Amino acid sequence: MTHTLSAESWQYRALNAMNPGLSYLSNALIDLAHEGHPVVAGSADLQYSNGLNRFAAAYPDRYVQFGISEQNMVSAAAGLATTGVMPFVATFASFLGLLCCEQIRMDVAYTKLPVRLIGHHTGISLGFYGTSHHATEDISTMRAIAGLTVVSPADGAQLASAIKASVHWPEPIYFRIGRGRDPEVYPDGVPFEFGRAIEHSVGSDLNIIACGITVSAALQAAQALQGQGYSVGVIDMPTVKPLDRDAVLKAARASSRLLTVEEHNVLGGLGSAVAEVLADIGSGTRLRRHGIYDEYSLIAPPTTLYAHYKLDAEGIAAVALEQLRS
Repeated sequence: MTHTLSAESWQYRALNAMNPGLSYLSNALIDLAHEGHPVVAGSADLQYSNGLNRFAAAYPDRYVQFGISEQNMVSAAAGLATTGVMPFVATFASFLGLLCCEQIRMDVAYTKLPVRLIGHHTGISLGFYGTSHHATEDISTMRAIAGLTVVSPADGAQLASAIKASVHWPEPIYFRIGRGRDPEVYPDGVPFEFGRAIEHSVGSDLNIIACGITVSAALQAAQALQGQGYSVGVIDMPTVKPLDRDAVLKAARASSRLLTVEEHNVLGGLGSAVAEVLADIGSGTRLRRHGIYDEYSLIAPPTTLYAHYKLDAEGIAAVALEQLRS
């Protein structure tokens, strides 16, 4: 029998299966397993939302379906790590970064176990699911936990590179990723190094430092401003912790103005991390932190929310222009 997608149904699993952005996580883990690395994976009933169903099909004996028990999943991952395997566990970022904070702190980070935590559908990417499912506080929460690395890849290819690089990283990691429909920034992938920024360009008028889904929009915004005669650079900061201090200081030396852009509360996230670097050296560089301005996000389709919060290319360009003229 031939099955077709119904316009009257979400056809959730089938629709997600058609989304190529969900393949990066599983494909990277499958490659690592094929190479002989002791990776295992688990999800809290969301394997079709994060693409781990592909890994489960390839390595069913290495996949655990934990059901809707996120805190138990994190603690179990810590337990698995003590046996010599490297667990990758995934659920919505709003649940992983907030609901599971205690388990991440005590069971994973305090014990320095090589657990890899995948918080997906981060920021406001869950749209209509509402404020309870939006993750605009997870960077600040996770980066305050000692011994926990925080990574926010710009696209699926960068995520795959970071996943593969993680097998040589000694600390537990929190990966903050989107919904698998992120704009392509690195079509051919890019070598990933923890704690190292990617410098797309350096401007003499303004430098934009972005992470996650905002990197693509920041690049488009910079291009638009360059067309107006401004010298605007863009730095992708995929590792929010440990932050690439040298990249921040280089950008500050190159221009008198910086703009950070993140799909996160402006308090405690990437902008705060950059501000700390500038404050430590007493820099006179003017910094504007752009993101969600300490409020609970609205409910709407993701693209509508990005435009509302000026996190799309047009919005970032407008905010950058304000900074340039200040």
